[in-house]
Amino acid sequence: MAVSGPASGPRRRPVVVLYERIADAIHDGTYPPGSTLPSEPRLAAELGVSRPALREALLLLQEDGLLTVRRGVGRTVNDRPPRRGFEHIQPLEELLSAGAGTPLRVRALRRAVEEPTDFTTQHLLAPARAELRFWESLLYGDAAAALSQEWAAADDVLERAHPAFAHALREAGRADRTSMLAVLAAASRGVALTAHSGVTATVLGRRRGAQLERPADTPAVLITQVVRVGDVPVLAAKHMLPTGAPALPVLQSN
Repeated sequence: MAVSGPASGPRRRPVVVLYERIADAIHDGTYPPGSTLPSEPRLAAELGVSRPALREALLLLQEDGLLTVRRGVGRTVNDRPPRRGFEHIQPLEELLSAGAGTPLRVRALRRAVEEPTDFTTQHLLAPARAELRFWESLLYGDAAAALSQEWAAADDVLERAHPAFAHALREAGRADRTSMLAVLAAASRGVALTAHSGVTATVLGRRRGAQLERPADTPAVLITQVVRVGDVPVLAAKHMLPTGAPALPVLQSN
């Protein structure tokens, strides 16, 4: 069975695209747990790619625990392939500081109240005329390391789902040295939070490149994250990490 999806984005490395297509096929059941992938020649033909690029993507999938090579059988999908993304609810500045070996600081670029965008409508389920707090921050050490954009759910939603977070956001006001996720984490003692994230390869683009002082075509990783209380999303974020950013520890859970 061929893997569905576009062959490539305009400026994304073929190996990254292949990795994502095969990983998506594993997670959506096209290649279910325990199944054996087609042979390299057949899979390369189905995907319309070269065998060297396919082999590199398959090796990355093995390293990430999605595939296992069995002698005489081939590459098989692990019984419980790990989910992608970082699900641990910890401020990005703390996670990146661990990778950098030195503390990163947060610099506010923008603190505002916005109407919903397509992103927040989808991930925060915000109605058209809602007012959402928006924080854009630069994370930096010796140089710019990452750019974060964070949105909180509307105040009335927070008051019902997580009043302590609503209060903490009001107290934080226009805080310029902390992230919204740090405020949420500090306000959530005794509150059960869950998170889901996605990881995508991309390039910075002109605006984000200028903010991070990098060329527009710099390769980057875009992480999207949604944090919930029960089934209510209370925070949604986009984090842009350019090439050369401190290593991000990834917690993968089954």
